[in-house]
Amino acid sequence: MEWIRQKLDKFKEPFGKGEKFEKYAPAINALDTFLYTPNHTTQKGAHVRDAVDLKRTMITVVLALVPALIFGMWNGGYQYLHQLPEYADGVPFMEAFMHGAWKILPMIAVSYGVGLGIEFAFAIFRGHEVNEGYLVTGLLIPMIMPIDIPLWMVAISVVFAVVIGKEAFGGTGMNILNPALTARAFAFFAYPTYMSGNKVWVSEAYNVDGVSGETILGSLASGNDVAYSAMDMFSGIIPGSIAETSTICVLAGALLLVLTKVGSWRIILSSFIGAAVMALIFNALPNMGIEGNALTNFPWYQHLIVGGLSFGIVFMATDPVSAAQTLKGKWIYGFLIGFFAVMIRIFNPAYPEGIMLAILLMNVFAPAIDHYVIQANINRRKKRAVSASGQIKTAV
Repeated sequence: MEWIRQKLDKFKEPFGKGEKFEKYAPAINALDTFLYTPNHTTQKGAHVRDAVDLKRTMITVVLALVPALIFGMWNGGYQYLHQLPEYADGVPFMEAFMHGAWKILPMIAVSYGVGLGIEFAFAIFRGHEVNEGYLVTGLLIPMIMPIDIPLWMVAISVVFAVVIGKEAFGGTGMNILNPALTARAFAFFAYPTYMSGNKVWVSEAYNVDGVSGETILGSLASGNDVAYSAMDMFSGIIPGSIAETSTICVLAGALLLVLTKVGSWRIILSSFIGAAVMALIFNALPNMGIEGNALTNFPWYQHLIVGGLSFGIVFMATDPVSAAQTLKGKWIYGFLIGFFAVMIRIFNPAYPEGIMLAILLMNVFAPAIDHYVIQANINRRKKRAVSASGQIKTAV
């Protein structure tokens, strides 16, 4: 590693302060900080020393995403191959995994290539260092897309998310919307035929007769029966976006985020509670003499383990930049995300995956939630101050 350090220092010399290529230093420094700990330190004053920085936080989230990504690669191949006659006796693991990887890895490469290119360009233009924020976003975007979406659509969605959803607000740490969900929302409304329907969730479904890709939520929205068991839903062996079908893998990632204190357990828990409450309300309608539909009659606990609900809650609702910051605000913010996600899912069958819209909606209201929580604390303290002042006067 010392040899690499020396070569990198030598390579950086023309990009130093006052040198010919000083303007492009942020791009070179990004490579340096990716490989090594930043070498700038504080020089005066008292400071809290902590081993956790933005890079380590982002890497922790990436590690938490790995189980869902690996499963998504296998499931992406399995959902296609197991419907072919030649695999009627079973699908070999590696064949399924390689098929899925062949589809997914190019999407990841495009996401990182386009996104980081824009990040570097903005860093050079503004004269600041490149942040590590896109390390997670660049992986999340392809993970929440259909497996056969064209690569150029992924690229345009990334451009929109980075430029409009992030850099327009000042870059990493300034965005009000989750960038990955901004990309998915753009793709959803710009290219609806590639983001919804019965053919987009399974590889090659458009090209091979007899291959179906209808999701559970799509089937229920159409009034059809569900052909999967609760265990299939929980394990994730169902059609859906690339890496959001397996609740088991998502919960494994959630455990890592909670244990490392990178993700807020309050947001995760309250979101699931909110979703369960909304689902229970709809499940109770038939007992009240109100006729429901397939989605309202869908068991409340199964609402929690299908679609992108768990993935969105764990990896996007907990985004520390766009989420609520106060402790009480996190409970309110998370509860409303789960509550609205199931409400949108049931009320509007055109958007059976309500978690995307619910998180983006609450991203917008997160500052307001924090404001009123803080204001309520201030008002309580003012009342206590007035009460204490009156008691002092009485005592005197």
